[in-house]
Amino acid sequence: MCIHDTNTAVSSNKVWRRDDTAQASPARPGASELYRPDILDTIEAKIKELDSELRDLSLDIHAHPELGFEEFHAHDVYTAFMDKHGFEVTKSYHLETAWKATFAHGTGGRTIGVNSEMDALKGIGHACGHNLIGISGVGVALAIRAALEKHNIPGKIVLLGTPAEEGGSGKVILLEKGAYKEMDACLMCHPAPGPIGSVSLSSCLALQRVTVEYTGHTAHAALSPWEGKNALDAAVLGYNNISALRQQLRPTHRVHGIFEGRDWAPNIIPDYAKFICYVRAPTRAEMQATVKRVLPCFEAAALATGCEVKIVLEQGSTFDLRQNAALGGEVANIVLNKYGSIDYEWGIKSASTDFGNVTYALPSLHPGFAIPTILDGGNHTPGFERSAATIAAHYACLDVTKALAATGVRVILDDSFFAKVQQTFKDDALERGAVSV
Repeated sequence: MCIHDTNTAVSSNKVWRRDDTAQASPARPGASELYRPDILDTIEAKIKELDSELRDLSLDIHAHPELGFEEFHAHDVYTAFMDKHGFEVTKSYHLETAWKATFAHGTGGRTIGVNSEMDALKGIGHACGHNLIGISGVGVALAIRAALEKHNIPGKIVLLGTPAEEGGSGKVILLEKGAYKEMDACLMCHPAPGPIGSVSLSSCLALQRVTVEYTGHTAHAALSPWEGKNALDAAVLGYNNISALRQQLRPTHRVHGIFEGRDWAPNIIPDYAKFICYVRAPTRAEMQATVKRVLPCFEAAALATGCEVKIVLEQGSTFDLRQNAALGGEVANIVLNKYGSIDYEWGIKSASTDFGNVTYALPSLHPGFAIPTILDGGNHTPGFERSAATIAAHYACLDVTKALAATGVRVILDDSFFAKVQQTFKDDALERGAVSV
């Protein structure tokens, strides 16, 4: 047992498995006061009403995996669903497969943003559970609408369907195009392994994608290899240079990648090789510092092999998650009283997301939530793809959806709470350094 904060966090090292019979339960039921329990009752009733529809929607998306910027089926299914439920829908919003669904009640009031991801992974489908992320965004938006209408709260909801989280930085593009400008705060969630009923308020790693291309000279690999300049050797040396560097990198930093070739053959010295490399670290500043240490590894490999090298820092680098402390505290209070536990160990702590850039731009929250998995079946595995379609994962998703919806309503309704949200965002911006968008 590991306790991070005696007021909010209780976590366990036991991972929820698909054959577990235990059920999620609140860690501290009734331990603290909930904000407007009547609003939470409205949200819970709406999510219960939507249960079967959201399950069908999730399984539809899960059965039709699409790569980033190719989410045409998801785009059409989600926009039709939101249109059916009375939201104003904008298709192909800034990007071909992005979309926006909005609803306003009354006049004035704040605007809460929500995100639904859509893309899948090459070869292994929805092995990161974006089918669950997608329906959570839908559920949050519809539950907030129900609360605004029943309790006559003026405000606006903006739900964005965001493409290409897996390597395409779709949210970064949408952020640059102004898709988040009208939002006062933004919410979403992400599934991962973890203890039963756990919701994670961990951060993630900032990420820079680097593409390195080596160009050499072909030759017969047996008859006259001395006439060649081996681009594959250059890529391998760059890889090995990074392996040597790792001893001097912090254990929380990650550098990893793959090679790609062009017209390779065993009897020809390769004249071209590409090294696609990811550099990750716990914060944007640390990531940028580590990138500076990695680049000479590529350059030295070119020098040693006589090859030419072209190094490109790809656009769309993603930042660490700046979990807004006020938003996180509200979600934690609801989860601990009603649904499960809070941790800072699990979630996507050692992965990356383009939502990190959103958290640098405005007050935001991106909790992880545990779903039942198999051994060695975490995110980006075939096992996780199957776990993301289980009924237990569905209900874990609905629980965090309720907590996010209630938090979203409080952002709209409670002036003092929103002031706290803004202040914590400002304090964190000073700590980590603000980024203009």
